[in-house]
Amino acid sequence: MSKTIDLYWSFRSPYSYLATGRLVEMSERLGVAVNVKVVLPIAVRTPEFFKKVNPLWPPYLMRDMQRLADFHGLPYRWPSPDPVVQDFAKGEIPKEQPHIWRLSRLGVEAAARGRGLEYLQHTSHTIWSGKTQNWHEGQHLAQAAERAGLDLADMEYTIAGDEDRYDQQLDQHQQDLQAAGHWGVPTMVFNEEVFFGQDRLDVLDWRIQTSC
Repeated sequence: MSKTIDLYWSFRSPYSYLATGRLVEMSERLGVAVNVKVVLPIAVRTPEFFKKVNPLWPPYLMRDMQRLADFHGLPYRWPSPDPVVQDFAKGEIPKEQPHIWRLSRLGVEAAARGRGLEYLQHTSHTIWSGKTQNWHEGQHLAQAAERAGLDLADMEYTIAGDEDRYDQQLDQHQQDLQAAGHWGVPTMVFNEEVFFGQDRLDVLDWRIQTSC
């Protein structure tokens, strides 16, 4: 029987980005399929979250991201522009979000075309590696999609006019994540067992290798 991981992943999550390359390697080495389930970030799902968060958390997050990237030898910089438009000083999230909905719908379509993990890998690198300023402009996303074996223009043509269906799928992914037993990303589910965070990938690797 083939082995499958359900991967709950967000385009605004630096932890998701940092986990993706190792998930690709694990998938190839262990022959495990990765079922990508893109979810919207908490900033969009729960806009009031950042008004209630402990003020010590954001600066720690920023330090931790850079430390983890250095530890794993990955290029990293907070994206410009941020996938989620946010006023950090006030903790406010505007209703209009030009980037995250586009990215998330494209992630759903990439998964439907059987290239979900590849799309996450190349697009997140474009957004989070710090090598691409204004990743949303020009041909940056199209080139990332091409490296993943996809045609961005064709994907966007497919999505156009049918956005509600993609948004319903994103909502379903969030419900699936909660039903699996967690709320954050990245979360991997293997044989109904939940592994949350990029720091649980080694445990997931072990579990897959020792499973019957």
